[in-house]
Amino acid sequence: MTEHGITDRRFVVFVYGTLLSSEPSHDLLAGARAIGAATTAPTFDLFDLGAYPALVAGGTTAVVGELYEMTAQLLAAIDVHEEVPILYKRRRIALADGVEVESYVLDADQVRGRRRIRSGDWRARFRATPTPGLRDAPIVRWARNRDRG
Repeated sequence: MTEHGITDRRFVVFVYGTLLSSEPSHDLLAGARAIGAATTAPTFDLFDLGAYPALVAGGTTAVVGELYEMTAQLLAAIDVHEEVPILYKRRRIALADGVEVESYVLDADQVRGRRRIRSGDWRARFRATPTPGLRDAPIVRWARNRDRG
């Protein structure tokens, strides 16, 4: 404990959305030590909520993110930003290598009807991913040929 009653314990936190480097809320991590890129175990799904994403347990996606080490005081400030426990819950999650770290998650009912980011990568959410076989699907052939008719 420090003289003000705040522990000097450090936490490792997995971020996957607006807290990522070069994203809008990254400045909130000033004072945290960047550890590097990381991926969750393939037991989550990532959802697009518009201005920010949501990590949801119980899926099949390995979510891409970054790890930061921070003090309890900085973690508390991030909790306020993430609206813990009103919006997000801070939980221990498993990374692909089995290590457990802190992260921010939503419950499945909070993302119902929202688009899942299949790649698990918030930064890649707008990249077009071709659907195999779609080019030759009957509806595509029909659409191409209707103007020729």
